[in-house]
Amino acid sequence: GVYYPAQARIESESIKAIIGKVADNDDPDFRTRAILIKEQRSELVKHHLWVLWTDYFKPPHFEKYPQLHQLFNEATKLAGASGAKGSVDPAVADQLLGKIEEISKIFWETKQA
Repeated sequence: GVYYPAQARIESESIKAIIGKVADNDDPDFRTRAILIKEQRSELVKHHLWVLWTDYFKPPHFEKYPQLHQLFNEATKLAGASGAKGSVDPAVADQLLGKIEEISKIFWETKQA
């Protein structure tokens, strides 16, 4: 398969942009649509992370990077209902992007091995 953490990052960047648009717009219809799209993007982030977690990373990766399970757990929670899906706080989106960046760094290290 072809696996890249960039897919989760792109959706997370979209979430952050949507949060900014919601903050800058008072139209209730626009805000409702934007929040719905943000929630859909949050589900896509979780999907892309789960695919990496379950299909790409193998036991040797988890042995070499023991923090990987925790990173994925934290990232998927940050994308979920208690995170970016249920929040319009840009700090939550930044935290999600940070976790994805940590996962991405490890991903690319494994590609060079």
